[in-house]
Amino acid sequence: MASHLNLVESDFEKLEKRILPRFPFCYMTFKGTHDNSKVFEVKDISFSGMQLGLRDGEHGLDKDQQVHGYIHWGSRELEVSGNIKWATDMRLGVEFSTSNSSRTHMDDFLNVKNLAKHLKPLHAFDHGLYLPVKLKYWLRADGPVEIFVWQHNDAELSKFQILIMENFVEWEDGKGLKTARVISKRDVDTPLINEDEIVFRIDDSVDEFKTTRAHKLVSGLDESQVPPSALKFMLMKLRS
Repeated sequence: MASHLNLVESDFEKLEKRILPRFPFCYMTFKGTHDNSKVFEVKDISFSGMQLGLRDGEHGLDKDQQVHGYIHWGSRELEVSGNIKWATDMRLGVEFSTSNSSRTHMDDFLNVKNLAKHLKPLHAFDHGLYLPVKLKYWLRADGPVEIFVWQHNDAELSKFQILIMENFVEWEDGKGLKTARVISKRDVDTPLINEDEIVFRIDDSVDEFKTTRAHKLVSGLDESQVPPSALKFMLMKLRS
């Protein structure tokens, strides 16, 4: 699909845009400990904060309020506290408290091994999803991580993109590796597919920290998630 290859460049800030498919369900949730607290989907998360959303209704919370509760992700549970930095009717941006103990627990919760275990092969599931024609493999973990692997018309791999929270790594045939940081994300809904419009600030040169982390993530995958040939291919390109 041509829209998935489009980019917008700014000579001043080196910004680029990608349109990527969005999975419509989220299984990472947050529930506060105060009375009548609603169950939020964790739309995005990083070591410093999270974005929460409701599917319907309003949360009734305001900017600068303190929140305390638990993030649930499969069998794991993490206690967090923070301050609401912004609020709309159905969404919140929360900055986590900066205590050493909470940071240690968050580092463990979001470690690369744990993220790799949670990556689900959406390309192999029958969700009734519409996938772009050239998207070969799509792996997703709630909140922080996604891997997209694309193919040419002859089925050879043409490109892969790895999102690890706010970090972005991309390899493209004929162009090689680039790394970037996520600046903004916007929901785009079309008749066929839910999509995200993501804007990145491209690094002046390839950021070794980002590629090393992406390599570690891909190294944690197994054959139930993506075929060995694709794993080997991505690992080779991430080392180049």
